[in-house]
Amino acid sequence: MIHRVARRLRQLSKWFVPGIRVKRFILLQLFGVVLVVIGAVLMLDFAFPTVVARMVGWLMSTVQWLWGVEWWILHPLGVLTFLSGLLLMFLGLRATIRSVAGVFLPRGDYRLVELMVQRRAMGRGPRIVALGGGTGLSNLLRGLKRYTTHLTAVVTVFDDGGSSGRLRRELGVPPPGDINDCLIALAEAEPVMTDLFRYRFPSGDLSGHSFGNLFLASMTGVGGDLVSAVRLASRVLAIRGQVLPATNHNVVLSAEFLDGSVAEGESAIPEMRKAIRRVILRPSEVRPVPEVLEAIANADLIVLGPGSLFTSVLPNLLVRGVADAVRRAQAPVVQIVNVMTQPGETDGFRASDHIQALIEHVGPGIVGGVVVNTKMPRDEGLLTRYFEEGAVPVLADFDRIRQMGVEPFGQPLVRETDLVRHDPQLLADAVLLALDRLSQGRHRVSRVSVINP
Repeated sequence: MIHRVARRLRQLSKWFVPGIRVKRFILLQLFGVVLVVIGAVLMLDFAFPTVVARMVGWLMSTVQWLWGVEWWILHPLGVLTFLSGLLLMFLGLRATIRSVAGVFLPRGDYRLVELMVQRRAMGRGPRIVALGGGTGLSNLLRGLKRYTTHLTAVVTVFDDGGSSGRLRRELGVPPPGDINDCLIALAEAEPVMTDLFRYRFPSGDLSGHSFGNLFLASMTGVGGDLVSAVRLASRVLAIRGQVLPATNHNVVLSAEFLDGSVAEGESAIPEMRKAIRRVILRPSEVRPVPEVLEAIANADLIVLGPGSLFTSVLPNLLVRGVADAVRRAQAPVVQIVNVMTQPGETDGFRASDHIQALIEHVGPGIVGGVVVNTKMPRDEGLLTRYFEEGAVPVLADFDRIRQMGVEPFGQPLVRETDLVRHDPQLLADAVLLALDRLSQGRHRVSRVSVINP
């Protein structure tokens, strides 16, 4: 008890440390309180309810006797004193809030109340677990982080191309690339920090490597595993939610094609340009990160995708125990279908074919709903470029989806820039609508205003 009181006193004393610019405003508020009390005493004709009021009354009586002030003047004087006290309290409180907000919102944005309302609303948001990888998952996270702080991204660690592949081959660490993208998507740190983690070295031995990938690889060596590295990076970037690798082990992704041939390595699979029968992990009995199973068990919604179906989404479910945990979970499961087919992976796939591939790998009954884009891209030149690469918009065949026992949620989800991708905001809204429908309205999410999104 004594230690608790001493700790509280130490915490209170920090408010009076020189340099934090709140002491003067606290004193201003206290002075305002004194004036309010004096004004109230004068307006109530010296009806002294407390010892303090009696002392103030004695003081005012002395002032009246010394200066000869008439009693009738004290009533308007009391009103003036009371209002002056309220004004000083308001100014002191506002200045205190501005001083505190200036520390946490250093860019001159003093909308602290709005920020508090937003954080409170997000703190009551649903617990969402998203499994996937690549740009698709990071886009989803950017949209969902505006509505809830209870986000868990389970990220594939089977990449063997680009910067991640080089680090994997040279250092023997799980590839950090997709994890780095998700950390940046959930970050609330200053832009300079996210820009730093996104920065890629243009030349030299580090050419092509991003700082975030190097940081995660370095911390994996220091901490002993990728989970420890991700936790540290999460604190550095002040992320909203958590990011977890599907497994801590170095695993190779392999694919078996319809013609019986096999390809090993995530980057080699789409290059074969063959119809995929199934994908497998080597070794196949790799264990998941324990926090992944815990997050799935406690989720209000589980989201599969978006991302490359065979090389980003399905591999997470092939990690031992993950698919079973998803099937046992009380939360509804929603699959997000990509906007465009992916050459070498989903050539000619309709939305229902994405669900069928999932069933063939992990069994039926795992998905309750599917989010599908219903808006065709309008940019003819952009579509032509995709057609030349072998990609076409995914057909939303709702009738067949319903025949499979899955509820479709069709929405316009396209964002057209130099690429055709999901719009983070529209995608998040569609996912939350699916949650509301599948859970029968138990998890309605209030659409709070977003500050500095």
